[in-house]
Amino acid sequence: MNYIEEDQKYIWHPAQQMKDAEVFPPVFIDYANGPFLYDENGKEYIDIISSWWCNLLGHCHPEINEALKKQVDALEHVIFANFTHKPAIELCQELATLVPKGLTKFNFCDNGSSSVECALKMSFQYQHQKGETQRHLFMCLSESYHGETIGALSVGSMDLYAQLFKPMMMENIHFDGLDCYRCSYGKIRDTCDCECFESAEKAFETYGHETVAVIVEPILQGAAGMRIYPPEYLRRLRALADQYGVLLIDDEIAAGFGRTGTMFAIEHAGVCPDILCTSKGLTGGYLPMAIVCTTEEIYNAFYDDYGTHKAFVHSHTYAGNPLAASVATAVIKILKRDKILEQAQHTADYLTEKLNEALGHHTHVGEIRHIGLVHAIELVKDKQTKDAFPAEQRIGWHIFRKAMDRGLVLRPIGDVIYFNPPLNIDKDTLDKAIVLCKAAVEDVLGG
Repeated sequence: MNYIEEDQKYIWHPAQQMKDAEVFPPVFIDYANGPFLYDENGKEYIDIISSWWCNLLGHCHPEINEALKKQVDALEHVIFANFTHKPAIELCQELATLVPKGLTKFNFCDNGSSSVECALKMSFQYQHQKGETQRHLFMCLSESYHGETIGALSVGSMDLYAQLFKPMMMENIHFDGLDCYRCSYGKIRDTCDCECFESAEKAFETYGHETVAVIVEPILQGAAGMRIYPPEYLRRLRALADQYGVLLIDDEIAAGFGRTGTMFAIEHAGVCPDILCTSKGLTGGYLPMAIVCTTEEIYNAFYDDYGTHKAFVHSHTYAGNPLAASVATAVIKILKRDKILEQAQHTADYLTEKLNEALGHHTHVGEIRHIGLVHAIELVKDKQTKDAFPAEQRIGWHIFRKAMDRGLVLRPIGDVIYFNPPLNIDKDTLDKAIVLCKAAVEDVLGG
């Protein structure tokens, strides 16, 4: 059977122009192990982006596999309203030791976008049940991304995803800031005083008393091109939200579970959000699951007699799925026992040094920015002016194709290519990935 022909006959893949498959057909992956994928012919690919950032400890991890096999013979699924089970309880016990202090209640969803929708509804209902009925707006940052359901799109600022659907979306407040590579104030990321925060201050002055919550990607704006910004920005945002009675929603879907060097990215700022959304790495990339973590204060605003109609009537069929919960618990136990985050930081320092040696001086590499094991290479037409390549040239996409030919999964965000590998990746594999990445860049842009 020609699987690629059968794929093209039936399947509509996400986040791509399907006509591209005429010149760049999908790769049929047959099996995987650790940081490697293998196609039907046995060709090896280094999964340097952790399969959309979720594969935390490598593919087919024996211990995680065993946790899943054991659970599937006991309980595969049960409605999570009026029922509970050991995997969900054990997962919450583990999470309670990891999340920022003050977050004590856990609401289960089934994917990242759904957890954002849950957080928006939860915060809106909370504000209204405490008498703040004038609050109906949400705030977010420019170039932010929080998912692709309508509510999640409404608190994102990526026109690539949202422009067409704006007539369907909620009206919200979007304020500027956080492109530290092209800082409009002429400042440097590591030494600035967050001058760009004035945009948030102006937004709160105008709309703060009408705002339910502000949602933020902490430290790392992923879909914007792996933008990294100073922790001080989050500290100021937490203080400003408190001043105006606005809730702070922390979207850790991409940045959580060690991606930025701390278990949750907001830890870099030393503050606690009112609501935290997590998914992706939660199950190590095995099964869809998301959790919305919140405080006793918010939980108690919904806790009342049935007749008051204060319950949070929001649910997902696969909420609290025991298979996913068992896998997530196994992931957390491995992270703790094997001190994965500490190891990953040493590996990150190594990756920073080697990537800069390989590509730091390339004519078209504007910046190599990094936090934790996340390393982003921004490709530019002119290094001095920081001018981007014309979008129609699709430089990042062509490098992606060349990298795939060589055996490296280097899916770009525009003209930003990046490494976001499993936290337990070894240095030898990174060395090989750097060589392949450099070669792919030079295939397209020269030496």
